[in-house]
Amino acid sequence: MTLQDYNVTRSSNAARVAAILGALILITLVAAPWWAGRADMRLMGELFLYLALASLWNLMAGYAGLVSVGQQAFVGFGGYMLFALTMFAGLHPIAAIAGAGVLGALISVPVAVLIFRLRGAYFAIGTWVIAEVFRLGFAQISSLGGGSGSSLPVAIVKSLASKRAMRESISYWLALGAAVIVISAVYLFLRSRKGLALTAIRDNELAAGSLGIDIWRTKFIVYVVTSALTAMIGALIFLQKLRISPDAAFSVNDWTAFVIFIVVIGGIGTIEGPIIGTLVFFALRETLADLGTIYLIVLGVVAIVMMLKAPKGIWGLIRSRFDLQLFPLGYRVITPGKTDKS
Repeated sequence: MTLQDYNVTRSSNAARVAAILGALILITLVAAPWWAGRADMRLMGELFLYLALASLWNLMAGYAGLVSVGQQAFVGFGGYMLFALTMFAGLHPIAAIAGAGVLGALISVPVAVLIFRLRGAYFAIGTWVIAEVFRLGFAQISSLGGGSGSSLPVAIVKSLASKRAMRESISYWLALGAAVIVISAVYLFLRSRKGLALTAIRDNELAAGSLGIDIWRTKFIVYVVTSALTAMIGALIFLQKLRISPDAAFSVNDWTAFVIFIVVIGGIGTIEGPIIGTLVFFALRETLADLGTIYLIVLGVVAIVMMLKAPKGIWGLIRSRFDLQLFPLGYRVITPGKTDKS
């Protein structure tokens, strides 16, 4: 048996099957305006946006080790930039979403320079403090409604599309596109050389630094890109809601606590984890929402049980038992005579 007899590959049978099924599911979802009701599309649109937020937070915490509890800062910032750019700069809502991403990237640079001086729990607390500064700052801007908030003018809403059904379809497609773009971007980034460096930092930061990896620069790039995309998702969220206020825009429960729950339940440090976690979260929410505060208690209990019994989340359990990788990132060696089942 020679070295040439071994096969080194990134792909697998499971990944190829998942790609085919994913393409079919995506085609079905794109056609949702022709088979789903308005309430169903709004629910799925919300699901896609939470999936995008969870995937971005997972990239930061699960791979870069940047455990932020203040990502609501960029969700709210993106939402307010949507309102400001459409109302005062006269931009089309879709152009304003892109503008919110650019401005989110710019504002994240000084924020990163400041909070990257902190480590561990102090970093997490620092991100929350920054989010509170954002909330208090936007609450003072009277032109955007101050503390009570503001609604998007009817003329701007109609600039997206003249008919309500088309506006809802466009909002749905934007949310779906955001989820697809974020997951694809995370996947491609983790397969790149920068992604390999990021994985090395996650596994052993000291060893990665000794190999010449610029740890600060790699984390900085991840933080800025994640912040920009989070701001764009925030703009999409409040384009759907059509109204914004400081408390809603910078809600730690809605845009950070629930996102952390999704990632922890699904499996942190994996691409598949946020997908599974989002489905579980929405299943629990739609089933238990009528129970009031009991719903939040159930979410807390589920999170605690999962952290104690399955620290790697649902996907971690599945992967350890069946050796599955739907989004293969690393290389695998196939031994001659053995079938690639994963």
